[in-house]
Amino acid sequence: MPITRRKTLTLIGGGTILAASASAGAFLTTRTPHDALAPWDAAGDYDDPRLNALSFALLAPNPHNLQPWQVALEGEDRVMVYHDASRRLPETDPFDRQIIIGFGCFLELMVLAAGAAGYAVNLTLYPEGENGPLAGAVFAPGGTHDPLFDQVMRRRSCKEPFENRALSAAHANELELFADVYTDAPTVEALKSLTWAAWEVEARTPRTMQESVDLMRFGKAQINANPDGIDLGGPFLESLMLAGVLTRAEQADPTSQSFKQGVEIYREMLHATPAYATLITAGNTRADQIEAGRRWVRLNLKCAALGVALHPVSQCLQEYPEMAELYTRAQDVLASPGQTVQMLGRLGYGPMTPRTPRWPLEAKLMNA
Repeated sequence: MPITRRKTLTLIGGGTILAASASAGAFLTTRTPHDALAPWDAAGDYDDPRLNALSFALLAPNPHNLQPWQVALEGEDRVMVYHDASRRLPETDPFDRQIIIGFGCFLELMVLAAGAAGYAVNLTLYPEGENGPLAGAVFAPGGTHDPLFDQVMRRRSCKEPFENRALSAAHANELELFADVYTDAPTVEALKSLTWAAWEVEARTPRTMQESVDLMRFGKAQINANPDGIDLGGPFLESLMLAGVLTRAEQADPTSQSFKQGVEIYREMLHATPAYATLITAGNTRADQIEAGRRWVRLNLKCAALGVALHPVSQCLQEYPEMAELYTRAQDVLASPGQTVQMLGRLGYGPMTPRTPRWPLEAKLMNA
């Protein structure tokens, strides 16, 4: 539950944190973690069509930005995709459902990037069973360009309050081709209540909150060293770090002023939502989860094309005991018996947010 994304934020008795000196101000102007953002600029700079496609795939949205993929090149035309078992969320995602959805996003961006370069991908899920590689992909000439690929560099998850205006009917209609979209007031209000209650459960359950806190990267140096997890950077947040207000201990302590302020920030953000999107599958197999991820990133790309903001708020879909009641409510409200709600997201109009840090492709190659 990090403190982020505020133009102004008052903490500790209402005092505003400011840089204390000219030198501090100069320091704060250099806070962009360029190394951690370099993979965005490197995307598409590879001669091997497999590496070229993978350089875009690693920009995929994924839970807590864990980037759990590892890849191996085989022969002249094959890629094997593996799950790095050390990158999991055992407290909030004990069955790896959300992690596997993230792999679906990764695979879809790989396929889209290959198509844009004129290559088709023959994808096989779990070619050696569920204990082996997650996917095998064979590249061959003959792919076609999907216009959604043009939005890959603009795709974001917007974790900001949305503007106080309805999602347009035209945009809702276009997005309905990718997901179930809810704009009616009763459903929107019910989902606001549900997503807020679920967020509070996660934030106020010590072990699930600690899982997030352990993945926080505080400031430029930590983000560059570990360009995964939850990045807390930029001049404003680093000014709070310099003042000793924004710390790992404070973020984990529900009695701290920092934590309480974060609660209010998230309350405002989650309630400033005019519409929602859901992805539902007929079952809940690994193939269903991967397909949900492929659909989710396509929805995200379509949102980018339309200028619509999308933010996943799937806490109520997590499968641990404290969330069970809200999980059941979400399934009852949004799905028919036997179906599974795989993703829930906020829709609206928000600002363009910064790129998210990424490990370079070379760090993810098992046989580099």
